[in-house]
Amino acid sequence: MKSYIIKRVLLLLFLLFVVATLIFFLVHLIPGDPVAAILGEGAKTEDVERLRKELNLDKPLLSQYVDFTCSLVDLSFGQSLFNNREVMANILNYLPNTVYLAFAAVMIALLISFPLGALAAFKENSLIDSWVTVASSAGLAVPNFFLGPLLIMLFSVRLGWLPVSGSEGLKHIVLPALTLGASMSAFLTRIIKTSISRELTKPYVLLARAKGLSGFRVFKNHVLKNALILIVTTIGLQFGALLTGAIITETVFSWQGIGVLLIESIGRRDYPMIQGLIVFITFVYLVINFLVDLSYFALDPKSRRSLHRFDLHDGLNSRNNEITGI
Repeated sequence: MKSYIIKRVLLLLFLLFVVATLIFFLVHLIPGDPVAAILGEGAKTEDVERLRKELNLDKPLLSQYVDFTCSLVDLSFGQSLFNNREVMANILNYLPNTVYLAFAAVMIALLISFPLGALAAFKENSLIDSWVTVASSAGLAVPNFFLGPLLIMLFSVRLGWLPVSGSEGLKHIVLPALTLGASMSAFLTRIIKTSISRELTKPYVLLARAKGLSGFRVFKNHVLKNALILIVTTIGLQFGALLTGAIITETVFSWQGIGVLLIESIGRRDYPMIQGLIVFITFVYLVINFLVDLSYFALDPKSRRSLHRFDLHDGLNSRNNEITGI
């Protein structure tokens, strides 16, 4: 287990370095000049040169890359070209809103998808199953940039129940969370239905029912735990996607999260902010994937045993190499 975690951490760090390098050079290919964006097109030449020097944009590209790499080590990600604050400080200022939105969206998705998915699994090939399949297909077909304005027109403009945009209070989170949660629930419903249906056809379920156990007890004590492996994986990946910036939804509802910050930074050609945000987004996504992998060992004892055998096999090989002098 220990060697597995070390290998995964090293792989995570390597991937972060590769992403950081790629994004640094790609960002500098974006058309436009950040100095012109700050001062305006009619700025004097001496002002442009002075500001370019202050922002270290006059340095050679490789020198800027070295500075960027050093900023990754101390986790500051450099300074924003527009407010002179550390990039990480700006990210942490916007991150809580994205976290709140992601949690709310996942809760809404689970409240919708788990009952529907479980019901469709137990009533497979019935009219209920058909209706759930049609509803989930319709949910997958409706994009967020269409559903968001539709909810605004209904609940904000026509009914006047909820605010149109903003991120100041609890009422403001309802529509963006519902937009993200509805589309996520469509996908989750299918995953939950497939996972539970597959478990219901296995021999251990038939044996438990033959012993006289009720359907609910079989589901609670046996089926659910095995079905959760695929469900947890899907939720983890979906949550990672939400947490790392639901850019379209945040933009539609003016929800001040890291998705909006990324769009604003691209418009301003704020190179350090763009680089830092994408590296941070990659880091969060990789960490969530890592935690999802670790959850396998808590949910599935077979994974722990197979990992133990893998580590033991590695240990025996290394020991044999030492003995034979290889």
